[in-house]
Amino acid sequence: MLEIIEGLCSDVCAGRRPGTPGGDAARRLVMQAFREAGLDPYEQPVPGCGGANVLAKIRGDLPRYVLVGAHFDHLGTMGKHVFRGADDNAAAVAILIEVGRELAAERGGRGVIIAAFDGEEPPHFMSGAMGSREFVRVNRDPIDFMVCMDLVGHRFGPAVLPDEVGGSLFALGAERSAGTYELVRSMKRAEAGLVVRPADAEIIPPLSDYEAFWEQRIPFLFLSAGRSRVYHTPEDTPDKLDLAKIAATARWLTRFVRASRTREPTSFIDRTLDRGTLDEVGELLDVLTPFSQEAATARHQVTQLASQCDRAGNLPEKQRYALGALVGMLESSLQ
Repeated sequence: MLEIIEGLCSDVCAGRRPGTPGGDAARRLVMQAFREAGLDPYEQPVPGCGGANVLAKIRGDLPRYVLVGAHFDHLGTMGKHVFRGADDNAAAVAILIEVGRELAAERGGRGVIIAAFDGEEPPHFMSGAMGSREFVRVNRDPIDFMVCMDLVGHRFGPAVLPDEVGGSLFALGAERSAGTYELVRSMKRAEAGLVVRPADAEIIPPLSDYEAFWEQRIPFLFLSAGRSRVYHTPEDTPDKLDLAKIAATARWLTRFVRASRTREPTSFIDRTLDRGTLDEVGELLDVLTPFSQEAATARHQVTQLASQCDRAGNLPEKQRYALGALVGMLESSLQ
């Protein structure tokens, strides 16, 4: 995986901006890595950004699919500066390919689509030029579930913090399909050094390729460790990644996809996860309190919000903003 990350962050790929020689070089690198993983990749043009998605299908016993996706493009160059995009999103692409490698020869249950999307970054973000939106527009294969990864390569917070914090990976959207939250919870600590924390999909705006699938009411899970201090800067380089966490995430996601291939059919539901999100934030703040007075204050706020949840675990609508603000504060303070 590190070889793939370093290749995507190289001068040859020059920031991987779609429609540039660097973007084309990155796509060729991804295609070759797919082949070396035992996959049979093909390109899907994305006219809006001048690039192309790289896709591979792993056939199953059922003519339906679980899609695992991550964008491979980044911001390109600005003057003498190359935006390497190690965490955003080379690490996720490496994990994506590793999952494909593990599953390439398996045929049980649903098939799997391994999708490296182009055109996720500005100026294409949230427009029809995104590779994920183009995929949803032209795809004819029935997708039962979608997993998206973005910003999964870094430790959550400073290195001095224990793995209970640093190993956190947030899983948004599990509440939006029957049985998914329970599955994620059962696997929360399935891999050493990794803690997968379910959180409500609406605590942040839709910020990555899962948005196109959410819009079509396709069940999804968005995995992210949030924005690091080097997010969208030339300092987002491979040396700042947490390689052990990346390896653990690849193992965890392989387990999750295997379970998703054979689980009972699920459907999109309109449900929130306010109390579950508060529980996860509370766990983090309990660990952080000895390090910070601000964490103790925030922990008190979590307790107050939890007391306002109804029997179904939902906050009053006017308090949901406070939950999002609390999560945003936590992300900012740990960058």
